[in-house]
Amino acid sequence: MAGPRPVLGNSRNTIEILNKYRFVFQKKYGQNFLIDSHVLDKIIEAADITEEDYVVEIGPGIGTMTQYLAAAAGGVTAIEIDRALIPILKDTLSGYRNIEILNEDVLKVDLKQLADKKNNGRPIKIVANLPYYITTPIIMGLFEKHVPVSSITVMVQKEVAERMQAGPGTKDYGALSLAVQYYALPYIAANVPPNCFIPRPGVGSAVIRLNVYEQPPVRAEDEGLLFSIIRASFNQRRKTLQNGLSHVPELGISKELTVRILEEMELPVSVRGEALTLKQFVTFSNLAGWYRNTQMT
Repeated sequence: MAGPRPVLGNSRNTIEILNKYRFVFQKKYGQNFLIDSHVLDKIIEAADITEEDYVVEIGPGIGTMTQYLAAAAGGVTAIEIDRALIPILKDTLSGYRNIEILNEDVLKVDLKQLADKKNNGRPIKIVANLPYYITTPIIMGLFEKHVPVSSITVMVQKEVAERMQAGPGTKDYGALSLAVQYYALPYIAANVPPNCFIPRPGVGSAVIRLNVYEQPPVRAEDEGLLFSIIRASFNQRRKTLQNGLSHVPELGISKELTVRILEEMELPVSVRGEALTLKQFVTFSNLAGWYRNTQMT
């Protein structure tokens, strides 16, 4: 153990700390603090935290999960945007010697540089109870900036977790599913009801772990083009792929080119984007890029 036993995983101690500091919840930050020690244990177990790991926690709140992380990990950096929570964190985490607290907006932090500095360039682990409104920007930012991360274990809105894990042809399958699955293998570790938080959110939550690939199983020659095609394909789900792509002129993919590529891939020309697998989207993107470049030269 790297510090004292965690004490914040229950409602009584949490309320005591909140009252002590007269803390006022900020709706703009989407603050919901965990008050269930069983859920906290599940998060640590799902993240597979050991003393060999360096962990970055996004949004530590009053330090509830941070205590659990610090007790299990070699080191922790907790990044909290709300200045009012910093004195509370310094109090609740005072018994731990392996924690650094940063009062920053995580979207403005150079996490790659932080990982290099704190863990000698070796992959870190991300653990977070993420505000619902900012889940996607944070996760996609980690992927797109190629931060050295081995896994991301996060509490998110249940329906968002289901979208991340969804496969082709299902109602939850979409651009987020494909973006996450290009970079990582997702699995839902636990469902968490609203009564596990203060204040109670209006929807259920889920803990999802994303095992980040060292190399994507399928590689797009132009990731920007791939994700532009994916977004265009799901902007209007009921449209065929050729109609969806032709309505985004900046892609430069005409109906004729879409039909040509689909025929080359032995797919029906009436296919919708929601029916394509990640591998098929990558193949389509690579062929589209090749044809566009050939026409330009």
